[in-house]
Amino acid sequence: MNHRPFEDWLIDDQPLTSEQKRELQSHLRLCTSCSAIAESNLALHTAHMVSPLPGFTDRFKTRLAHRRSDQRWRQIVGTLVLVLGGLGLLYWLAGPIIQEALNSPAEWITTAISYFLFVLTSLQALGEAGAILLRVVPNFVTLTGLFIILTMVSGIGFLFIISIWRINRVPQGV
Repeated sequence: MNHRPFEDWLIDDQPLTSEQKRELQSHLRLCTSCSAIAESNLALHTAHMVSPLPGFTDRFKTRLAHRRSDQRWRQIVGTLVLVLGGLGLLYWLAGPIIQEALNSPAEWITTAISYFLFVLTSLQALGEAGAILLRVVPNFVTLTGLFIILTMVSGIGFLFIISIWRINRVPQGV
C-alpha cells in the first residue's frame, strides 16, 4: 500500500479536492498508521497555544548573555592554564640549558652535552627495560591475562577520552 500521497496530504495543510478527500477518507478507514497521523494532526490543530509569561525574552537574553560570559571566562582560564603549563614545561626542559647559557661558553657546551647524553642514555635505558619486559612478561602472563590487561588499559583510555569530552563539551540550549 502506498502511503506517500496520503501522508503528504495529512502533513501539508494544503486544500484538497473532493476526489482527494474521498480517497483520503477511504484510506484512513483501512490504514492505522495514516489514521494515527490524522489524529495527531487534528490534536495539534485544536491545541490551545500558550503565550510565554511577560519578560520571557528579557530573561532569555539575560541567561544567554550570562552563559556566553561564563563560556568566554572558561576559555580564557583554559588558555591561561595551557600557556602557563606549556611555559612551565618548557622551562623545566630547557631551564638548565638557559641557566648555563648565561654563564661562560665552556659551561654551556658542557651542560648541553651532558643534557644530551642524559636524554640519550635515558631513552636507551627505557628501550632496554622495554625489551626485557617483552621477553619476560610472556613467560608469566597467559594470553588471557594479557587480553584482560589490554582490555583494562583500553577501558581506562576510553574513560579518559569520555571525561575530556564531557569537560570540554559546550552545553546546548539555554
